[in-house]
This record gives sequence, structure tokens and C-alpha cells, in this order.
Amino acid sequence: MPFRLVLNERERWARSLVDMTAGTEMALYLIQNLGALVLTLIVLRGMLHASRANFYNPISQVIVKITNPFLAPLRGMLPARGRIDWAVLVMAVLIQILILLGITWVLGEQWSVPNPLILAGWGIIGVLGLLTNLTFFVLIAMIIVSWVAAGSRHPAIELIGQIADPIMTPFRALLPNMGGIDFSPILLFVTINIVQIGLRHAAVALSLPPNLVVGL
Repeated sequence: MPFRLVLNERERWARSLVDMTAGTEMALYLIQNLGALVLTLIVLRGMLHASRANFYNPISQVIVKITNPFLAPLRGMLPARGRIDWAVLVMAVLIQILILLGITWVLGEQWSVPNPLILAGWGIIGVLGLLTNLTFFVLIAMIIVSWVAAGSRHPAIELIGQIADPIMTPFRALLPNMGGIDFSPILLFVTINIVQIGLRHAAVALSLPPNLVVGL
């Protein structure tokens, strides 16, 4: 799609956001924030599985109990394999798509919903963007904890370490400690920024309107 057409599409969506009534804005707020909360918990569930985190951790248990009703219908068809929980992946994309459809319905832009393949692309971009952002915040939390609460047995701190360690392992192999200082987070920050740039350009290429997905 030509860049000018993509830009016009995004400008039209921006005008729709500006011209909202109070009721529309409240409905949009609920859809975006409740949807973002559910989607974040689903993606966190996938991160727990991928990192082999302790599912008996109290925080893990809360996430599991909240997300189980969403994932149970897919478990029989999409069992987890290795470090990938396919039910989580598919449900996350579906929820992102439902959020997008809800927003377009509230804004009265149903006619502008793209074909199913493009809509699926929007959902995948949104989920990958959220996953990237969560990875960034886990990394920040890990760095802060290493400064102020190293060795703590608090469930939240233990969970941060269990999620962060598998992410950091390949980067530590590329950039080991130098004089007792771990520089590998810098390499991960660079990687996250590169992924975010790629996702933003993919969003433009698919005419994804601004402010519609949680992760971008």
C-alpha cells in the first residue's frame, strides 16, 4: 500500500479519536483498559511457561486462576509443546483482535475493518509489541532488584528472576561479565529497541491505526 494511503488512513483514525462523545470515550476506555489487563495476564502466562517459572509461586497462582477460563477451551486442540504454550499464543492474538474490533465498533468505523488476514496481522503485531514491552519492564525490574534487594525471597522478586534469567542467558553468553559487571542487559536493551522499530514499521505497512494496540 502506498505510504500516502497509509498515512491518510492513520489520520482518519486520529480524527475519529478526537471527535468522540463522552459516552464513546468511556466505552473506549473500558474496552482498551480491561482488554489490556486480560491480554497482559495472558501474555504473562505464556512468559511463565516459556521461562519454566515456579507455578506454585503465589503470584503465578493468581495469574493461572485468572487466565484458565480463557485458555481451557483451547487446551484440547492446542497443547503446550516445549517452551511455547500454543493456547496462550492463539488466545492472546484472538483477544487483541477482539479489542480492535470493539474499538472500531465503538468509534463507528466498522466499515474500515480490514480482511481477516490483515486483522490477524494487527493482532500478532499487538501481541509481539506487548511481549516486547513486558520483557523491557522485567529487565528494568531485575536490574533494580539486583541493586536494592539481591537475595530476597519475596515471591514477586523470585518470579522476576525466574522470568528474566532464561531471557538473559543467550545475551550473557555473547557478552559475559567484565570485572564483575554484567553488561548483557545493554545488549538486550538494544535488541528490544530494534524489535520495536521493526514492529512499528510493520504496523505502518499493514495500515494499523495508531493507539489501537496495547504493545505499540
